[in-house]
Amino acid sequence: MTIRLPSSGGGFKAYEPRKEPLAATPGTPFTSRTVFSAAHVVADPFADSTPDSPAAVDWDATLAFRRHLWSHGLGVAEAMDTAQRGMGLEWAGAAELIRRSAAEAKSVGGLIACGVGTDQLTGPATLAEVRAAYEEQLALVEESGAQAILMASRALAAAAKGPEDYLEIYGHLLRQSAEPVVLHWLGPMFDPALEGYWGSSDLDTATDTFLEVIAAHPDKVDGIKVSLLEAQREIDIRRRLPQGVRCYTGDDFNYPELIAGDDQGFSHALLGIFDPLGPLAAEAVRVLDTGDAKGFRELLDPTVELSRHLFQTPTRFYKTGVVFLAWLAGHQSHFTMVGGLQSARSLPHFARAYELADGLGLFPDPKLAEERMKNLLSLYGVTQ
Repeated sequence: MTIRLPSSGGGFKAYEPRKEPLAATPGTPFTSRTVFSAAHVVADPFADSTPDSPAAVDWDATLAFRRHLWSHGLGVAEAMDTAQRGMGLEWAGAAELIRRSAAEAKSVGGLIACGVGTDQLTGPATLAEVRAAYEEQLALVEESGAQAILMASRALAAAAKGPEDYLEIYGHLLRQSAEPVVLHWLGPMFDPALEGYWGSSDLDTATDTFLEVIAAHPDKVDGIKVSLLEAQREIDIRRRLPQGVRCYTGDDFNYPELIAGDDQGFSHALLGIFDPLGPLAAEAVRVLDTGDAKGFRELLDPTVELSRHLFQTPTRFYKTGVVFLAWLAGHQSHFTMVGGLQSARSLPHFARAYELADGLGLFPDPKLAEERMKNLLSLYGVTQ
C-alpha cells in the first residue's frame, strides 16, 4: 500500500509507509549528558479565537505531552520559543504554562527549566522597563520551583545602545537570581528582532560580550544555550567557558556531533528538535551513557535531515512542523496551533516531513499517521 504525496518540485510520488515504529521504551534520566526538550503547546481547537486574541491552550493535552517527554528521561524546557513565545503565546499564557508545568514536574519528579523573558512589554520600552519585566518573570519561575532560562529579549535588543547595556541588565539579573540560570543566545534566524544581540551584529564582538557576562558571574550561570546554527562557533564558545559552566547546544542542524563532543569537551542539549525526536533521542543518549559514541551517532545522525527540513528558512516557523508531527504521532487529536500558525508551511513541506519522520520510525502507530496524512491531503484536494 502506498500513499500519494506531493513533491517540492511539483507533481506527485508514491510513498510506501513504514509498517512498524522504532522500538523505544521509557527510561530513567541520563548519566553522561543533561538533555532538555523544548516542548510545544497544544491549542484548544474548539476555542473561538483569532490570530490576535490570547492563546487558547488545551492544558490536558499540553501536560500529557510533557509527561511523555519525562517518561523517556528527558528534561522539559518550558515556555521557550518552541512553545510559540512571541508567536502566538503571550506572557499571560506563558505564565500559566510555567505554573502548570512546574507543578506537573514536581508531581512526577521531572526535570524542568522555564523561559524568562520580557514579552509582557508590547511596545517601545526603556532599559528600566526591560529590567523590571525580566525581574517579574524571573520571580514567577523561581516561585514555581523551576530553573530559570534567561531568554534573549526583543525589547532589550531594541532599547540597548551597546554592549554596556547588556552587561548592566544581565549583571543585575544574575546578582539577584536565587539559583544558577541558563543564558540563552537565540540567533536572528529564529527571531529577526534579535539581530545585533549583545550589542553587535559582528558575532566575534557579540561573543566577547556574552562571555564577559558569564566571566563576571560564573557562580550564577549553570550553562549557556547557543542557537546560532554554527557548530564551530559553539565549539569555540564552549572551550572558552569558565570551569563548571555548561554548554547546552541549541543547534538543530549539528546536534549529534556537538553532543558527542571531542577530546576537549562536549555539549549538553536543549533542543526544539527533541520534541518530535524525544524517544529516539533518549535511546541515543542512553547508548552514549555507555561510552559508545559511535552507536550514539549511528542512531542520531539519520535524524539530521528531518531536523534541517523542519528548521529550513524561515527558521522561526519550525514550530509548525513540530506540531504537525505531534499530531501525526497521536500526541494530540488535531493539527491546530495557537495564533493560527498551522498555515505557516506548505503542503509539500508537510509531505516531506511526514516521509522523513515515518522513515525514522517516529510514529508509534504508523497506520494512524498515514490516515491523518491522507486526511490532510484530502483537504488540499489530493485524492489517493
